[in-house]
Amino acid sequence: MFIPLTLKLVLILMFAFIGFQDIKERQVYWFLIVSVCVLCGLLFYQNSLSELFLNAVIMNVVFVSTLILIIYMYSRLKLKSKFSEAIGLGDILLFFGLTLSFSTVSFIVVFISSFFFSLVLHLLVKRKSTFNTIPLAGYMSLFFSITYISYWFGFIDGLYTL
Repeated sequence: MFIPLTLKLVLILMFAFIGFQDIKERQVYWFLIVSVCVLCGLLFYQNSLSELFLNAVIMNVVFVSTLILIIYMYSRLKLKSKFSEAIGLGDILLFFGLTLSFSTVSFIVVFISSFFFSLVLHLLVKRKSTFNTIPLAGYMSLFFSITYISYWFGFIDGLYTL
């Protein structure tokens, strides 16, 4: 019980560091994202069968890759801008890091919900920000922390099994 509790606390702490750093400086240290990736993967692996874990991670990576391809095409064709101006490297790394977090259906629901959460939160706080960009990795980290905490306290069921 001690090791999973420790993993959970460290994961929430890593999400908090990502959120704070991205919101304050619009950049995230890569080792924080790697830490989140490893911790999410360990928790998911502990709560699922190894065959299902691997299958879910592959499908999650395909989903995120498709989403990034859509963002790339939209930035080039519609926005007529560089891909790097549409989305940050930290955001992309976090997307792929989070593919190790949940089963595919749960991942897609939580991932898309985190985008809506980020949009609403940004609309609420954008007047106080000195940056023109959206701290997507920071907002998503906050949402994923809320999701994990809600699951651990029993408010959400089936993150690892759906």
